[in-house]
Amino acid sequence: MKLILITTFFSLFTFLISCTKEVKIDIPGYKKQLVVDGNIETGSPAIVLLSSSNDIYSPTNLDAYLNGFITGATVIVSDGTITDTLLEICSDNLPAGTEEIAAAFFGIPVDQLINLHLCAYITNQIVGEEGKTYSLKVIHEGKEYNAQTTILPPTNLDDSFWKPEPGLSEYGFAWLKLTDSPQSGDSYKWEVKRISDFGFTKPFGPFFNDRFFNGLTFEFAYENPMSYNDPSVPGQYKGYYHQGDTIVMKLSKLGQLEFQFFEKKYNQIYSSGNPFATPVNVPSNISGGALGIWAGFSPSYDTLICIQ
Repeated sequence: MKLILITTFFSLFTFLISCTKEVKIDIPGYKKQLVVDGNIETGSPAIVLLSSSNDIYSPTNLDAYLNGFITGATVIVSDGTITDTLLEICSDNLPAGTEEIAAAFFGIPVDQLINLHLCAYITNQIVGEEGKTYSLKVIHEGKEYNAQTTILPPTNLDDSFWKPEPGLSEYGFAWLKLTDSPQSGDSYKWEVKRISDFGFTKPFGPFFNDRFFNGLTFEFAYENPMSYNDPSVPGQYKGYYHQGDTIVMKLSKLGQLEFQFFEKKYNQIYSSGNPFATPVNVPSNISGGALGIWAGFSPSYDTLICIQ
């Protein structure tokens, strides 16, 4: 009986080995592509950043980041009536009074930004208006890229309030009350800032849609993203708003195609380095073979003083 088991085992082992097959996977080579990061929102001019994609094995230092920006392109925005060729403005040669705007856009302090050479394309004739559709054309190295986006009607907040967390008397989350329209597919971007800050900060997961609350009125809490980089906030209170804080909330509406880009982009960022994460292909609304996004936003604002 023992001899039969041993013979059976080796027969099975031999069978499994004989069934193995070498699998070869051809990984496509790196192809350099134009990357577009453009937006226009109600009451603000269009701003477009251009850069080039990098090989996965490329350096990730500051020099590589700066060298990735593209200058000398022709960037055109039209609202159907006015067509404007955007001005190329660089951070080391900013017009007086625009330093804070540029710092907020790039997310870099002014004293650091003015020592760098970061360039953006900005319109001086077109300002975003609700309900308008804006076309974008980029001409670079003999190739043309196009996109369209629409500034949708905004969704205003119903109410906002602050309340301390259980067990805490001076720290808590801010809360919002929002009524979503009956039309499905509404998409939003959420940002917040202290009343004294110039630019807004995005919390974790700043983009969301109405998949789970279409047409409903609901309340939700949100964290304080500024606290994580504030050394004056004790570790156990990071993420909370302190009693007496005054904050400005910004809820922006955007289209479904634009939302899909940002949702996939942030999923990719949050799962970076995770070997078990599902691979994510980030879509684009730019035609012509470029990557990136051209997005219209319609923001609504509310100011909250964190007291009960």
